[in-house]
Amino acid sequence: MYHRPVLLNESIELLGISPGGVYVDATFGGGGHSREILNKLENGRLIAFDQDEDASRNAFEDPRFTFVGHNFRFLKNFLRLHKQVPVDGILADLGISSHQIDVPARGFSTRAEGSLDMRMDCRKPITAQTIINLHQEGKLVEIFRVYGEIPNSKKLASRIIAARKEKEITSTSELVAIAKTCAERGKENKYLAQVFQALRIEVNQEMEVLEDFLKQCLDVLKSNGRLAVISYHSLEDKMVKNYFRTGNFEGELKKDFYGNVLSPWKMVTRKAVVAGEQEIEENSRARSARLRVAEKV
Repeated sequence: MYHRPVLLNESIELLGISPGGVYVDATFGGGGHSREILNKLENGRLIAFDQDEDASRNAFEDPRFTFVGHNFRFLKNFLRLHKQVPVDGILADLGISSHQIDVPARGFSTRAEGSLDMRMDCRKPITAQTIINLHQEGKLVEIFRVYGEIPNSKKLASRIIAARKEKEITSTSELVAIAKTCAERGKENKYLAQVFQALRIEVNQEMEVLEDFLKQCLDVLKSNGRLAVISYHSLEDKMVKNYFRTGNFEGELKKDFYGNVLSPWKMVTRKAVVAGEQEIEENSRARSARLRVAEKV
């Protein structure tokens, strides 16, 4: 399987799909969520985005379906191009697909030998190898501390700098060997996952892209249209939660004269929806998934 969709039933149900509506799957991947959306449409439309060329091979032959081979940060531009503004609902399943992890050459896996790539869009010039070998120590510290939430990020950055003075770091196994010297014994796998997560976020500018995307969703959704976002780490989830709750990314509550919160969103899910025990048992990736849904006021 290219990718097993996470929180499939919950996300589709909470989108509240209308048979004649227009919907967006912002992260097509293997097409699992898209397939379920199409199953609920009659004369509606589905536009799916994915910047990964591998995902384009999963696109459907269906007159109701349009595939856009670009990053969802260009959501508004392409919806306008296809004359599909406004839309009734948008779904985004963030993070990386199982397929991307399973292909060693992509460089996402801590367990397989591969090049230090980590690009979701292989047309982009900056790879993890670029960052590891050319960024200054202070920038590496910031990347690992902020995006990986690694407490000893300075120690890690220092050892990377020392290693690359000897020879360029080009493979995942070389980075793993360096990072393991900084990990607490017995917690090496978690540490490596944090290191790779931090690099992946930086390579793909994931936080900046998510912010752009969320702002554009407000512009392209109909009134009462819904946005469902599945996130996998605390930085993404915090950004989504703040934006849905307050209408800004800082989480600052702004109220009118009567004390009502001024936000363009109404929360559909009061708390994040998480996977059940059976789904986690069948798909370990679901363990960290958090689904939040909001409706445009």
